[in-house]
Amino acid sequence: MKKVIIISTSLRRGSNSDMLAEKFAEGAQSAGNDVEKISLVGKDIQFCKGCFGCQKLGRCVIKDDVNDIMAKVLKADVVVWATPIYYYEMSGQMKTLIDRMNGLYEQDYQFRDVYMLSTAAEDEEDTSLRAEAGLKGWTDCYPKSRIAGTLFCGSVNEVREIEGNPKLQEAFEMGMRV
Repeated sequence: MKKVIIISTSLRRGSNSDMLAEKFAEGAQSAGNDVEKISLVGKDIQFCKGCFGCQKLGRCVIKDDVNDIMAKVLKADVVVWATPIYYYEMSGQMKTLIDRMNGLYEQDYQFRDVYMLSTAAEDEEDTSLRAEAGLKGWTDCYPKSRIAGTLFCGSVNEVREIEGNPKLQEAFEMGMRV
């Protein structure tokens, strides 16, 4: 059994990327894993100040929701990021959270496998490549981890437009394989 943390970064309720996250969670749970999905809706996540206090403390000096999220990521075996694609990149709130989790850098993190689920209005094959490259930049800083899988669903813009899309089943199956 693996500890799986899924971070759903869309701030829109009923978002398509959150629906992918839910299906991944269902798949991972059905395979017997311990799964927790964290939604950033309503979370207080401020910008990194670049003070490097986290390197000394193992947590961020800013008192918001990031330290709680970071503590869960630290103990996870699998980390899954779900994001809408904005201007061919990950959501700003996802990037802000990644920047703020710098406190993990000096710690004995457990995660090995990192996944990315993304959705966008556009459907070109390369729509999510910049976001995936940004996430790879994060995993490259944690050499015991790797990008274990990515899943992109294009042509979904409106809330819940992904309903009935075969990518939901793909997300479920990907979750089963963690």
